[in-house]
This record gives sequence, structure tokens and C-alpha cells, in this order.
Amino acid sequence: MELNDEVKIPAKLEYVYNCLNDLEVLQKCIPGCEELLENTDGSLSARVVLKIGPIKANFKGKIVLDLSNGPEKYSLNGEGDGGMAGFAKGGADVELIEDGNETILKYVAKSSVTGKIAQLGSRLILNTAKKLSKTFFENFREHIRNEKNENVQS
Repeated sequence: MELNDEVKIPAKLEYVYNCLNDLEVLQKCIPGCEELLENTDGSLSARVVLKIGPIKANFKGKIVLDLSNGPEKYSLNGEGDGGMAGFAKGGADVELIEDGNETILKYVAKSSVTGKIAQLGSRLILNTAKKLSKTFFENFREHIRNEKNENVQS
């Protein structure tokens, strides 16, 4: 399954890039994220609780970031084990384009699932993935707006 979209973030590119690499910000913005930690090898460990259709699963996963083309581009790959619910694997390529005082964030994400989740059907999985993606970016945009407002008022 592949998702792609773009979203306009109300901040300069460098700030957006730094926020996308801030574990506290990511943990607040990722739907269902209960824990996000950096491992000694630079990868990230995550614990996320998701409801996909009738299935609620606790995923434990690992995410590897490739920041070598930053701050304009980077990619990430990850996999998560949801126990009896199944296994998820995927990645995303992200491009940041400065547009005045805003940043256009474009992404292409690919994922696959196995186990009980895969039995739900591709349409439900695709709709859930779109919803989760949209929620993340709404949370992220709102976080940046709130941070900017707090800095203006300080």
C-alpha cells in the first residue's frame, strides 16, 4: 500500500526539520504513541497502541532514520510487532520545501501488514493508514502553531 500527500506547516524549514527529529514532539504527535526512545545505535524504539477496525493492538517497533540528505530530505523505515494482531512494516520518504515563512512537507509512504490485521482487507487498512497519517500531521501542525504562539507571548 502506498500513501502520498503534502501538507503546509506554518514554520521555516529548519524549525520543521528539527521538530521532526525531536522525540518529545514526535511522541505527542504520533497517534497512540505511548513511548518513543532512542537506542544506542541511533534507531528509535516505539510502543504504539492502535485500533484498526475491530482489532486493538499494542505494537512494539523499531524505526531507522536516514538523515544524510537533511534538512531538505530524509527517509525512515520501520517495523512493528503487534503480537497476535500481526506485523507491520513500512517506510517513508519526506521532502521539505521552504515557502516563505512556511514549509511544504511532501511524503510518500509504503507499508505492508500480515496476520489478523491483513485479514481485515486492504480498503479498511488503507482508510486507517490515511486517518492515522492525517491525524499525525494535524497534531504536528497544531504543535508548531502552539509553540509559535507561546514564543510570541513570552
